[in-house]
Amino acid sequence: MPVPVPRQRAIPAVECGQAQAAPEGGSPLTEGTPRSDDRTDDRKEATAENNARPGADVPQDVTAAHTNLTLLLIEDDPTAAPIVPDLLDSAGKPIRMRTARNLTEAERLLTDDVHCILLDLALPAPGRAAADDELAVLRHVLELAPRHAVLALTASGDAERGAEAVRVGAQDYLFRDELDGRLLSRAIRYAVERKRSDTAERRLAEGKLRAQENARLERGLLPTPLLEGSPLRFAARYRPGRSRALLGGDFYDTVRTPDGTVHAMIGDVCGHGPDEAALGVELRIAWRALTLAGLCGDQLLNTLQQVLEHERDDDEIFATLCTVDIAPDGRRAGLCLAGHPAPLIARPDRPARLLPYDNNGPALGLLPGARWPRMQVELGAEWSLMLYTDGLIEGRVGEGRERLGQDGMVEMIRRQLADGLSGEDLLRAAVNEVRDLNGGELTDDVAVVLLDRVP
Repeated sequence: MPVPVPRQRAIPAVECGQAQAAPEGGSPLTEGTPRSDDRTDDRKEATAENNARPGADVPQDVTAAHTNLTLLLIEDDPTAAPIVPDLLDSAGKPIRMRTARNLTEAERLLTDDVHCILLDLALPAPGRAAADDELAVLRHVLELAPRHAVLALTASGDAERGAEAVRVGAQDYLFRDELDGRLLSRAIRYAVERKRSDTAERRLAEGKLRAQENARLERGLLPTPLLEGSPLRFAARYRPGRSRALLGGDFYDTVRTPDGTVHAMIGDVCGHGPDEAALGVELRIAWRALTLAGLCGDQLLNTLQQVLEHERDDDEIFATLCTVDIAPDGRRAGLCLAGHPAPLIARPDRPARLLPYDNNGPALGLLPGARWPRMQVELGAEWSLMLYTDGLIEGRVGEGRERLGQDGMVEMIRRQLADGLSGEDLLRAAVNEVRDLNGGELTDDVAVVLLDRVP
């Protein structure tokens, strides 16, 4: 990939032979020594234009009314160049011109206020044999000035070479012996606008590619449940609070260990930016590894807290967590809560309700040496267990300050279950209704996991 030309100072007209606008009564645009006050104006203008667009990928915007186009002619015999007087831009302003006799001189004159390069394809390229590559000099200029529009100048009738120059990267080609002022002025304006259009299209394509790569990366970081051999049905719903993101600070996972126990987890890192998303992924992967290694309950959460403390960027960062380990027979489970809302359980013989949360421990990262007691809960023969993050319950209800809360969520789930919803349909309806009640998209991350046992 070509390396962009570093930003250089604007070259005063006395150094580069920049042509001046014709005074009233009109002498043509010719090379010569400009007046001192004009040189000062040129330097001020170049400085103002450069400061107006720092770090831009293309030369400054030529559509502004106050900006004059600047042409750099690369021609080994400028006296024989076909430049004609009265080169005007679309606003009727003179097109300024610089001349360079070789590529070394062109590199010195190629400052940010140059909009277009007019290159004689007959110019020899340094360090290359012209016989090997007829467009060697063009390739060299394109490497030297990847941000600038380039017009190729070739002999009359050599349309094939001109077309090849466009294919290689020039914006257009012109015949040396067929130029006039109007044709060249129009070609310069067209080349500059086409370069700007090509650059915008390239940046758009690069942006789409980066977005696709980020999406694939974020999808790859979402968990794939390991439930092979388990009779439990799994469903999940995830909605990040960040705009145009697939991953937030919420995280979840589900695995089945060799003894038949199904372990489920859901957590929430405070905040929902990219740093919190990365920390959530680290905690999820650590939880899976520790669970498959045989840890559970207080021992597992204590180890996760150590991971959090080592990986977080700020001592104020913490994470809430809910873990459930369901016995192989599916009738009972162990529950640990680290500052996290209690799961919801629904059974055919009674209304949906929250599991006990009396022994809720502190969030991870808040208290060194904290303990998280494991509670035993009875599930029954047929049930649905829903784990969720606080993004599901903290949305507003209407235009006031009222929040949905856990009680509101329980009533919502009861009603949706009564309507016959289950699995993915239940979760989709729940998240959509919470969003609708909020009056628009939720600002916090939302994650919901549903496990069902049907005999």
